[in-house]
This record gives sequence, C-alpha cells and structure tokens, in this order.
Amino acid sequence: MRIAIAESERVRGTTSPNPPVGCVILDESGNAVGFGGTQPVGGPHAEVMALREAGLKARGGTAVVTLEPCSHYGRTPPCAETLIEAGIKHVVHATSDPNPKAAGGVEVLKKAGVTVESGLLEQEVSRGPLRAWLHYARTGRPHVTWKYAASLDGRIAAQDGTSRWISSETSRKEVHAMRAKLDAIVVGMNTVRLDDPALTARNADGMPLPRQPLPVVVGTSDLPEGAKLQDTALHLRTHEPDDVLAALAQRGVVDVLLEGGPTLAGAFWRAGRVDRVLAYIAPALLGNGPAAVLDAGVSTITDAVRLTVEDVTMSGPDLRISAVPRT
Repeated sequence: MRIAIAESERVRGTTSPNPPVGCVILDESGNAVGFGGTQPVGGPHAEVMALREAGLKARGGTAVVTLEPCSHYGRTPPCAETLIEAGIKHVVHATSDPNPKAAGGVEVLKKAGVTVESGLLEQEVSRGPLRAWLHYARTGRPHVTWKYAASLDGRIAAQDGTSRWISSETSRKEVHAMRAKLDAIVVGMNTVRLDDPALTARNADGMPLPRQPLPVVVGTSDLPEGAKLQDTALHLRTHEPDDVLAALAQRGVVDVLLEGGPTLAGAFWRAGRVDRVLAYIAPALLGNGPAAVLDAGVSTITDAVRLTVEDVTMSGPDLRISAVPRT
C-alpha cells in the first residue's frame, strides 16, 4: 500500500478534478508485477495503468489501491469491472469513495466473487495525496491550505514591510516543490502591490518546474500596471471566499494554496474556509510588523479558533507545523 501511496503522490496535481489514485498489482505469489497512477482527465485510471504493466500476471492476483475502485461509466469504464475482467481475485483499498456517483465498487467486486479488504493505511492516504480530493468530493469545494511564514513572535514582515526572507532556503525549496503539485495559488491585491509575486514553482536554480499552478488574484481593483501576474493570473473581482472557491470549482480546481496576506487570510477564516494550516516558523524575532492574520472573527478567548496539530517537523532551521481546524 505504501508503494501505491507513492504512485498516488507521483501523479498528484496532474489529475484534477479526478483523484490522484495509486495502484499496485500483485501476482498469485504476492510479487509486485504492475504499478500505476491516475492519468490526466480522460486518460486511464490507476488500476488500468497497473493492469497494463502486469499483463496476464494479474490473473488470480491482488490489486492494492489507495481509493475504492469506481463503479460508474464516466470518461472511462468502471475500474471495478476492469479488475474483474482481468481476473483479480482480491482487492485491498485504503479509503472508500465518498462520491455517490462512483461509489459501490466494493459491492460490484464482492458480487463477482472478489474478496475485498478495506481501510489499510487509511489515515496515511486521507492525510496524504488524497486529502484535497476527498474534501472536494464531500463538499463540492476546493480544499484550502493556508500557508504562511513567520518569525517566532508571529510577524510575517518587519516594521518597514520587508519580508524576504523570513523562512530558510530549505523551506522555500520545499514550498516550490509543493506548489508544483497544486492546482491554484490564491493571493490578494495587497500582496500583488507590495510583493509583486510571480506565484510560480521553481527549482533550486530558479528555473520554472514542468508543472505550474494557476495563479489567482482576489480583489475588485485592477492589477497594477506591469505586475508579474498581469498577463498570467485569473483575476476574481470579489472579496468573498465562497465566490472565489465556486469560481475555482467550476474550473476543476481541487487543491488550493492560500498565500495571501493577513487581510485575505482573515476573510477565509471568518468564512470558515481554511481546511488546513501549514506554518513555517523561523527562529527569529522582529518585535514589530504585521501579524499573519487579521480579523479572524475572534473577539474573546472563548471564540478562539482551535486547531488540531497533525505534524511538527524541522525544515532546515525552521519549524513546520501542519494543523487542521477542530470539528
């Protein structure tokens, strides 16, 4: 299953609005004979890719897949039927498909005499490469990760407005690699005016990576003349997070990184539209300067937004914290 998760991670960012599924086919003796990840929209699903590599060795074998095999006809035939036709006798999947149109693969498999095991490494999958898609399938909204870098005392810039670089080179490289697997990056007009970002994913040499996220600017005013994003960004003339997410969902966007400043972050928090926080905390003190978020709708300590920390690790000299709102 961990190999299947790696296959899923390998294709993450290339499959939206479809899920980035990974699959491994084992022959009757338990040897891995086929590997696959979901292809871009209209292309084969992970199970088909793995079965193609396995060939006749799949007959009588096992399919290990990160998501319950689909049971419906969409742009491609149902994967459950394809596994049955290939002679697969056992299927192991990590998590069930929350999409009612595609769910039901387990029942189809069982009716054909295939044994099914569910829930293997479910948390690793649901917090990993399928996190955003599972949220999208359940809510109809893109998944929003608010990413920010701050000093140890919670400042995202110095008193004079300078902010490059609070986080370390290691953290910045990590963020660029993450950007290449996302569907969109969202910033506000203030960030465009102050920082003039390009919102691209680049390698260590500063060269663009093969896949780039959609840059999105939120705000009712025009982009500044000569801004790097003037000819590349999707400009959404609104301040409402729900309007932003609805427009992105219509474009098949599933996984969103919110990189805007404290005003935009506050708007998304007030609307309850932050699904995950990814904070890079640098071992530095700035004393004065803007906080990471403004007006999150909290007026007293009892209104505090409480989070559950999923992971804490080092990113070079920085502390990286992943957390989600408590439900």
